[in-house]
Amino acid sequence: MEYLIFGLIAYLIGSIPSGLIVGKVGYNIDIREHGSGNLGGTNTFRVLGKKAGMIVTIADILKGTVATVLPILFAAEVYPLAIGIVAVFGHMYPIFAGFRGGKAVATSGGVILGVNPLLFVIMLATFFLGLYLTKYVSLSSMLTGIISMIVTLLISDDIGLFIVITLLTVFVIYRHRANIIRIINKTEPKIKWM
Repeated sequence: MEYLIFGLIAYLIGSIPSGLIVGKVGYNIDIREHGSGNLGGTNTFRVLGKKAGMIVTIADILKGTVATVLPILFAAEVYPLAIGIVAVFGHMYPIFAGFRGGKAVATSGGVILGVNPLLFVIMLATFFLGLYLTKYVSLSSMLTGIISMIVTLLISDDIGLFIVITLLTVFVIYRHRANIIRIINKTEPKIKWM
């Protein structure tokens, strides 16, 4: 029963469409009708700018963190990472936004932040290093997932954490399948640092 209750709460938290809310409230724009049509932070950065992009990214991270930490705070007999995965699923397929959500990167990071802040910091550093070297947000996101799997094996003996990192990486790569094709075809947009 606890899995059901916390899973439902996590899904609803994950379903909060940060990009849609920020776009509508702050800019009177439905972000799904612009750029890639995605509700995540990357599209928000491209369409609405740095301030909106940061707000959405932080909100999406916190969705994963809150959902993961809630069972810990209530001393529930559930595996927090399993609940966190449900929040990621809610972010990808949000009930509040017609089941069209983001690509799971920030929310996945938030799940890890909830249980292993050190790994989260490593993931963040890996992402920005990858972004600096490749200028592809999508490629950096996927590489971060893969490298995080390797790092988890090196710094943790929690097999459950490794399984969850692997599942989250699969989610991220699956959600970026169109980006992979564009990278191969050299049509994927690169970020500009200046």
